[in-house]
Amino acid sequence: MKVAIGSDHGGFHLKKVMVTFLDEKGYQVLDLGAHGPEPSDYPDFARAVAGAILRGEAERGILICGSGVGASVAANKFSGIRAAVCHDTFSSHQGVEDDEMNVLCLGERVIGPELAKEIAVRFLSARFSGAERHIRRLAKVKEIEKEHMK
Repeated sequence: MKVAIGSDHGGFHLKKVMVTFLDEKGYQVLDLGAHGPEPSDYPDFARAVAGAILRGEAERGILICGSGVGASVAANKFSGIRAAVCHDTFSSHQGVEDDEMNVLCLGERVIGPELAKEIAVRFLSARFSGAERHIRRLAKVKEIEKEHMK
């Protein structure tokens, strides 16, 4: 699976750990920056990761900032992107299975690297259930996107 990953300065150190970990796990990792700890802006990396997914360059994305919140807010501005902050393993796989989440957002200042690894593995190994109720709900989300995202 191809995974796009990006972070601002607040998530830079955790991103470095995650890139190495995911590569060792056999994922094709597209590192979209930041490439150093200098101050940077999370919307730039949300744009890069969302763009990679929407262009078909990656199947899923991981965004890391200080809390995960800013990255999530920015990523959800892109039609077709369903991003969520998940700091537990249940939410990371359930978000994919029920809601077809395609971007995982993590906060470097909130969780440690070992938990982040577990969360990412659960996110990346999960698949959308295809259950009728989930398809129905996802269709409603997509309708909201059509109505409100130009």
